[in-house]
Amino acid sequence: MYLSLVILLAITALYAGYNLLIKVSSGHIPDTATTPILATISLQVAALAVSAAFAAGLVFQGGHVLAVSRAAVVWGVAAGLCIGAAEIGYFYLFRGIGGAEPMTANVAIPVIVSGAVVLTVITSWLLFREPFTWVRLLGAVLVAGGVVVLFADSARAASAP
Repeated sequence: MYLSLVILLAITALYAGYNLLIKVSSGHIPDTATTPILATISLQVAALAVSAAFAAGLVFQGGHVLAVSRAAVVWGVAAGLCIGAAEIGYFYLFRGIGGAEPMTANVAIPVIVSGAVVLTVITSWLLFREPFTWVRLLGAVLVAGGVVVLFADSARAASAP
């Protein structure tokens, strides 16, 4: 249990870094660029390099079977399509879309991540038949309420003189 908690916290910190560093990267895209797609490709190449280095380390260590089922590959590719499209969306959101002001990280990231939490709680119950209790429902409602508060505060701050 302790190791799982450490891994969970590490992933949380890394995911926060991922989200925040996309914002930083978006701020360095020149105004003359018509698309941030090269930044997205750079992100994906770096992610591939990390995975390849990890796999190489496992092979070097020995004793690991790297083979997975075809279904694992298909679902992994589907997940990759989702995250790739999300990354493109992040860069456009943080850069500004169609003349709109770029969105701030302290609103966009919590809304996206919290929205994903709510969708995951509901979808995992519906599709995977994972346990769904009143406490989890309350948690999802509180998260959704937090998103509304963040968005409302952002709208109020944007309209202030």
